Parts: sequence; C-alpha cells; structure tokens
Amino acid sequence: MLKKIVVIGPESTGKSTLCEQLAEHFNTSWCPEFAREYLLKFGTNYQFEDLLKIAKGQLELEDTHTTSAINNNSNFLFIDTDMLVLKVWNEFVFENCHHFILEQIAERKYDLYLLCNTDLPWVSDELREYPDLKTRETLFTTYKDILINQNTPWVLISGDSQNRLKLAIDAINTLHNNQ
Repeated sequence: MLKKIVVIGPESTGKSTLCEQLAEHFNTSWCPEFAREYLLKFGTNYQFEDLLKIAKGQLELEDTHTTSAINNNSNFLFIDTDMLVLKVWNEFVFENCHHFILEQIAERKYDLYLLCNTDLPWVSDELREYPDLKTRETLFTTYKDILINQNTPWVLISGDSQNRLKLAIDAINTLHNNQ
C-alpha cells in the first residue's frame, strides 16, 4: 500500500532537494511544488485568489503523481508541500484562508510529515520572499505548532544535507516497519 510522505517547512529549507533524494533512495517518484510553476508563469505579484488556484493545482498534481505511484506499485510517494503549507501561506500573507484549503486539510490523509528546519543557509531565487531568519523561524514555529496539534506522525529534519537525508530515511524505515 502506498505511503504518502509530505515534506514541509519555510522556503529555502531543502524541501525539494530532500524529496528528490528520497525518491532516488527509495526508487520511486516525488510530487513537486505546484506554486513554483505557477509563480514562474504568472509572476510573484499574486493575490488571495491566486493561492486558491495554486492549492487546486497542487492537489491535481498530487493526485496525478499518486495514481502514477500506485500504478507503478511504489511503496512511497514524496510530496513537496501540501495544504498545510497553503494554509500557512494564506494566513501569513493575507490573514485569511480559503475554506476549500481547510476542507482539504480535513479530508486528505498522509502517513508522515517531514518538517525541514531553518538551519540551512538561505539560497536566493526569483520566487523566494523571506530571506530574513526571523521570518523564516516564525514560519517554522507555525508549521511545528500545526504538526504538534494533528494526528499524523512527523519528524524534525535538521542539519546538513547528508544528516537530513539520514534522518528522513530512518523515519521512513521506522514508519514502514511499524505498519
């Protein structure tokens, strides 16, 4: 049975890199973050309604990758970003959240969350908005609070790239062996 593992955290915390490394290690696929594609196409001057479009695009992409992983008899699917990230983004930027996103958080089930810490150096790119560590740590604390108050197991991922990968692999192996 396919296990869905979501990698979340503030921007520039190695989420995409970790998903790619895990997919390679476990010989499976990963679902990228739809927001990157959307913002590269439409620009970074987004509005509240754009976040609903991004959420729906993320879910469509996740569903496509889930179907593919099931068809390939994969044990795992690694997902870069989910509706929790969209909730935090909505509330942080617009102090509001689309009800659709909240409904999806209640409906969708995952097997494990990997929360990436802010202890990697900031890497700038054309889409990243928060280079200051204080804002990134505020966002990290928000993600951690959400994970503490929900039922899906989660693991903190910290350290350099090699340590992060080891922590994630160990957590996934523990999950796989306990179910």
